[in-house]
Amino acid sequence: VTYIGECREMGIEILPPDLNESSREFKVIGNSIRFGLEAVKGVGSSAIDSIIEARNSERFDSFYDFCSRMDSRRVNKKVIESLIKAGAMDSIGKRAQLMLNLPSVMEAAMRFQKERDSGQESMFGTIHQPATPRMIDVEEWDESKRLMMEKEALGFYITGHPLNKYREKFIELSITPTHELQEPDEKRDVNI
Repeated sequence: VTYIGECREMGIEILPPDLNESSREFKVIGNSIRFGLEAVKGVGSSAIDSIIEARNSERFDSFYDFCSRMDSRRVNKKVIESLIKAGAMDSIGKRAQLMLNLPSVMEAAMRFQKERDSGQESMFGTIHQPATPRMIDVEEWDESKRLMMEKEALGFYITGHPLNKYREKFIELSITPTHELQEPDEKRDVNI
């Protein structure tokens, strides 16, 4: 958290993990740092390998595309939920919409994988690609819920902080952040 704060003060943008951009570990992209997939709680090494292997052939262009190309034994529902909460799927959809549609999209993707693996082909010798399931639209999470989910999935906030909206008020009230209390002046009253 301290390093993220320092980066922001230096003008270095901290980017959330992204299933189309992130590697296993953190990486520098221009004047920004992209979170690695390893930083997401609940996403194990096997799941990360599966995502990177599938992405090497082609970027993911939709939620269904992602789910249909993943091995559901390595990238299960819990892993996908963690990726959504962390913001790693923002490039393919809104977090609230992805979370709401996760069960139906996973079910359709698993049906497709089962047909593909069983070797069912159309009369033209191609694997039948089912229609992409319709995504139910829903209002995106408010900032408070989005930040709460990020904290749950990553252990801290990336895209903001719940107290940012009070920054001006804190300055007005002479509030001292706790990280500045390491060497307080003696006999000084402090508001934290």
